[in-house]
Amino acid sequence: MKNEATLQNLSDFDNKSLLIVDDDNPFRERLSRAMEKKGFEVLQAESVKNGIETVKMKKPGFAVVDLRLADGNGLEVVKEIQLLNSSSRIIMLTGYGNIPTAVAAIKQGAIDYLAKPADADDVEKALLADPAKKAAPPENPMSADRVKWEHIHRVFELCNRNVSETARRLKMHRRTLQRILSKRSPR
Repeated sequence: MKNEATLQNLSDFDNKSLLIVDDDNPFRERLSRAMEKKGFEVLQAESVKNGIETVKMKKPGFAVVDLRLADGNGLEVVKEIQLLNSSSRIIMLTGYGNIPTAVAAIKQGAIDYLAKPADADDVEKALLADPAKKAAPPENPMSADRVKWEHIHRVFELCNRNVSETARRLKMHRRTLQRILSKRSPR
């Protein structure tokens, strides 16, 4: 209950528009419906280009932007939002969470950084959190196994999906890496 005191009410904001930029269509649709039920006026975009066009037409008060989009980096959308509406509250979402991208997102104007899969309650808490107070810890944080899996897959992607190069950089045996890559993500 103590964490609830750090949340502001959506009714306290004049601009209730929420831009969701994500190229994962089912996830974006689910999150949009859930956020509309919570009182936000939701706008959707599936690419950097569409996100920037939407920002120029309607300067959103809130935004949830995926870091990796098919046509570029979500930080470009964040820059545009900050340029046109510096009071906008922006959350970065990604399945490839790491410290450098979190720092870059915060420097560009994001107020928080959430790893996928994030549910609507986590997103709402992050958007409405009082910036003067410390954020509450997540309800369902990623397990240590999941963090390790995410890191290995991120390095694998950065090495252009080259198993030998990834194994060398992670200082692990190539066959061990292949076994890890062939398994599903842990919870």
